[in-house]
Amino acid sequence: MNGHPTREEDFDLFALGALDREEREAIESHVVACSACARKVAEAHGRMALLAFAAPRVEPSPERKDSLMRQVRARARDKARTQAAGEPGLFGRWWAAVLVPVGVVLTLVTIFLWTENRRLDQELASLRTDMRQRQEQVQTARAIAELMAAPDTNVVALTPMPGMPKGAARVVYNARMGMLVYDGQLESAPAQKSYQLWLVPRNGQPISAGVFTSASGETSNWMIKLPRGITPIAFAVTLEPAGGMPQPTGPKVLVGPVS
Repeated sequence: MNGHPTREEDFDLFALGALDREEREAIESHVVACSACARKVAEAHGRMALLAFAAPRVEPSPERKDSLMRQVRARARDKARTQAAGEPGLFGRWWAAVLVPVGVVLTLVTIFLWTENRRLDQELASLRTDMRQRQEQVQTARAIAELMAAPDTNVVALTPMPGMPKGAARVVYNARMGMLVYDGQLESAPAQKSYQLWLVPRNGQPISAGVFTSASGETSNWMIKLPRGITPIAFAVTLEPAGGMPQPTGPKVLVGPVS
């Protein structure tokens, strides 16, 4: 293997011991000089360890238990004979004393790397969400700038009707672009009620351009896309049941004729 493993699943197969000897040795020699692939091998070991913990418990049959016990007793006798011979037993214990702690350390490192990788993935997802939101904000700002700069954009002031909640607003609208921006202040809507902005066209039924509840002293503003080419004769805010209505049913709160 002259470069990185070409298949991501090779790392999991390596951790499972499912690769043939040539492939296994190629990865072992490669990860010595490649920290990125070494990390992938560690992550694969971590995944395999988690899969082992997640496996359902299976009770062996009595015959299997007897077979295992016979193997354990036979290995115990072999170990006793090996230790009685002297140096081989000491050599085996020396290797066990070295390999067991190393295995524990590798397991802990693998779990740490898996946890760290998961944390980094979560941070990356958060950064992507934040970047997407910022891009949307930039696009909205550009659209509003284009709307305000267009020579055929109309700015319509909306004034309160007698006996209605106090407030004022303006609508910036461009029929060619099909864009509308509302910006205004109103007293809070009564309980179970909502304010609703309407574009009143020269022909046809009023078109809803937004539903809001407002809050005293706070500014409500938004941008909305509407069908292009609609010529308005006025804009109005009415008081409607909570959530708005398909067509105006309540009293007019703010009205602004288009000159």
